[in-house]
Amino acid sequence: MPRVPRAALVAVALALGAAAHAGPLYRVERAGVAPSYLYGTMHSSDPRVTTLPAPVLDALARSRRLAPELVMGEGELPDFIAGASYADARRLADHFDAETLAAIRAALGTRAPDDATFARLKPWAVMLLLAQPAGDQQATLDAVVIDSARRRGLTIIGLELPDEQVASFDTIPLASQVALVRWALAHRGALAADHEAAVRAFLARDLVRLRSLALDAAHGDAAMRPHVEALLRHLVDDRSALMAHRLFLPLRDGRVFVSVGALHLDGPKGLVALLRAQGYRVRRLLRVRARRDARARMLE
Repeated sequence: MPRVPRAALVAVALALGAAAHAGPLYRVERAGVAPSYLYGTMHSSDPRVTTLPAPVLDALARSRRLAPELVMGEGELPDFIAGASYADARRLADHFDAETLAAIRAALGTRAPDDATFARLKPWAVMLLLAQPAGDQQATLDAVVIDSARRRGLTIIGLELPDEQVASFDTIPLASQVALVRWALAHRGALAADHEAAVRAFLARDLVRLRSLALDAAHGDAAMRPHVEALLRHLVDDRSALMAHRLFLPLRDGRVFVSVGALHLDGPKGLVALLRAQGYRVRRLLRVRARRDARARMLE
């Protein structure tokens, strides 16, 4: 029998785990109210991530409404794209020299927009483009959940408007936006490994590990740490507070399936803590798979 590479064993172990258990799931309860559910997603199209496990499908079947982070229709996409671009005299060249701009274009390849659009992009828009895997056109887990809810006839209520998400990106300090673009450009080779580590933590439903990976996205670079913290504060913590506010009325009627990025769940400013502060019992249904994750690491 030929020897199977350890990397292949790791892939098989993770794939088997994903087929049955992907992402953390919570039951949200209150006396006299039908239960709701809170599901942590990963904004990824990795097939190990996008397979919805039976407990999640069951929770969707018991729900009447889906509350995802954002629902962006075709009519709203142009407004988001416009929000990612400067509408005044400012230009991307105000923040990067010609050599860096050329490197950004080269890194984006076919994803780079036309010259006029590229020139007006805000730094955070470049950051999003650099983070997107090349050639990846598959549906993310968030889109899979929304599609599943629509097929079941659930009413969909977005927790955030497109212009509010644009505003969240705009609040990231400009110095941090620029620093994060430069770092992503200089360390593009590490992005694939970082994504793999995040996928493993997600499949293990290890929210603490996910948060740790996000905080250490700069790999111990002390100068980058404040910029990463600023990113997480504006895109995770502040938006979690808005989500909890938007959920206040829907949860009172119960049967809501809340589907948001897993980073929004954990910690004192996460949705689990914020919903408990509203008087709900939030009980985890799919727990950390520490033993299986440890076995997978041993096979590396």
